[in-house]
Amino acid sequence: MTSPRLSGVVMTHPKRREAAEKLALTAPPGALRVVMDPDPTGTPSVLRTALAAWSSIEEGATHQLVIQDDMMLSENFFERVRLAIKAMPDAALALFALWDSRNGAAVRWGAMTGARWVGAVNEYFPCVAIVLPRPIAEGFVSYGRARLGAWPDDILMYRYLREHDVPRYVSVPNLAEHEDRGSISGNAFRGPRRSVCFLPSDPVGDEGSRLTGLDMVPFFKNGVAQCAVRIVGPGPRRWLHLECETYLEGRGVPSALLQQAGGHGSDTDSRGTWLTAFAMGLHGSARLADLTRPSGYEPDPMVLAESLATIGPGGISHTSSEDRIAERRDALAEAATQGLAAGREKAEEIARRRTRRRSASTRAPGSGLVPEFPDAPGIRASPEPIETRSRPGDTPRVKALGVMGSATPVGEHVLRGLADRGHPVVPVEPADDHSPFDAVIDLRGLRDTEATATIRLGAAPDGTAPPISYTLRAGDLYGPGCSRHTLIGQLVWDALRSQSLLVEGPTDPLHPLYVSDLADALSHALRTPPAQNVVTLAGPSVTVAELARTVHRAVRPMPIEEAPRSATHTVGRNRALLTDGAPLPGWAPRTELDRGLHGFGQWLAYEGVALMPD
Repeated sequence: MTSPRLSGVVMTHPKRREAAEKLALTAPPGALRVVMDPDPTGTPSVLRTALAAWSSIEEGATHQLVIQDDMMLSENFFERVRLAIKAMPDAALALFALWDSRNGAAVRWGAMTGARWVGAVNEYFPCVAIVLPRPIAEGFVSYGRARLGAWPDDILMYRYLREHDVPRYVSVPNLAEHEDRGSISGNAFRGPRRSVCFLPSDPVGDEGSRLTGLDMVPFFKNGVAQCAVRIVGPGPRRWLHLECETYLEGRGVPSALLQQAGGHGSDTDSRGTWLTAFAMGLHGSARLADLTRPSGYEPDPMVLAESLATIGPGGISHTSSEDRIAERRDALAEAATQGLAAGREKAEEIARRRTRRRSASTRAPGSGLVPEFPDAPGIRASPEPIETRSRPGDTPRVKALGVMGSATPVGEHVLRGLADRGHPVVPVEPADDHSPFDAVIDLRGLRDTEATATIRLGAAPDGTAPPISYTLRAGDLYGPGCSRHTLIGQLVWDALRSQSLLVEGPTDPLHPLYVSDLADALSHALRTPPAQNVVTLAGPSVTVAELARTVHRAVRPMPIEEAPRSATHTVGRNRALLTDGAPLPGWAPRTELDRGLHGFGQWLAYEGVALMPD
């Protein structure tokens, strides 16, 4: 095998040439060259400059290193990089991950287990400091040139590496830190952008210690504790986008504990930090798959402490200044430490309970006890019940729930939402025998042109209630799993690709409903069946212009332009559907539009883009 040889460049714009040259001088002689934007007077484009950087690999080099001009490198940066490409010659290596990102959350798992590299998860692949093998770098140049003006370079890199099945890793701790000198490419609206874990003097270690196969990553972003959960089963790798609180309730954690979140119930910043760290502790390092590490290699306390300390700052960075983050850092770090400890304690408690229950089941065969903590957090593709924990308020009438139409992206999210809300769900097909089920939900009506779900509730066993059907009108459904071929989806899609937001019929009404709110409404209707056979679920209406302004704020600040109505303009199609029923009694949607649109954007960029390509 050819000995690895590294070629390195700093990519920059003439406005920041001085910073790039200064960064190059911090490297060993000849290790970094400066590559300029080939069209500095054109529309700012990170991708255009990145393609020039990837094209400049030196003759005879096996790997290309590309660094953006606003990075700071660790003391042992080049030594660690060279050892890493020797250990992983065919892999793409990201040397930085943001503190509020999913890949940043993966780095925290690596810190918990003592790994030096962690497999990247479903998200953009960080490109501010990255190494690619020569063939991969050359291939990306052709791939990117065919897609200029579409997606940002980091999302294109993710798509390219995923399509070509290139191994992808992120360093633990990160080898570079972002210095935030402003953003030429328009990312300043995101707030401070720092590393999930950067230690300037991190010592050289065994670069063969890797953690892969992650199936759940909790992260705190835009003020919301969230998690990405991998679906278990055959077929392409797919992930669900969930909120930590619902996920944790589905894992058997009492809602009262989560409401207070370790005493931080009224402090939303600390509460989100605590919930994220709690999810890490509950899932537990013993649950992480496929760890390869030297015998006796232990987590570094400094690496773990720093990775936990950035959970809170990352979660509030979108609305906080550097000074505000510095003021809150210590308190948020303490909330993260407490949350991790509480999660680990709860995991141990659940493990002890499971042991006792298994012992009781062994003594009493056929007892049918269901574990309170499933072995895998993802949805199973087989037609078996998804293990759940029953919760107070469950309706005894629905002890077995069949769900049709769950084999779609939106159906998968609704199915998981029902399971996490305590319902014993089983995916079924129309031709299956539905007689074993107390109720059947049909999600096949969740289409681009309308959003309707139905519930068929069987007769009560004691004869006190007859069978009945309910129709639930969801209005303009949006969120993880939903199509980009709706008005909401198209606006979010355009913002993700840095396109202007075209508004047709600015005063037309929309009735947005987020996917998790649909799951919550279905759960509510199952537990408390309404008197009406047709109910509406959408909250207050918004105009198309109001929606575009919210996309501008929550996804990406792109120009809003009014456009003439086209022949395919279909806003208002759900208006009639929402007027033939009454509101669902005792229920209201909870997801704010800003928050929902941001979540929808994340899903479209990382999962939806693979299902609905350009």
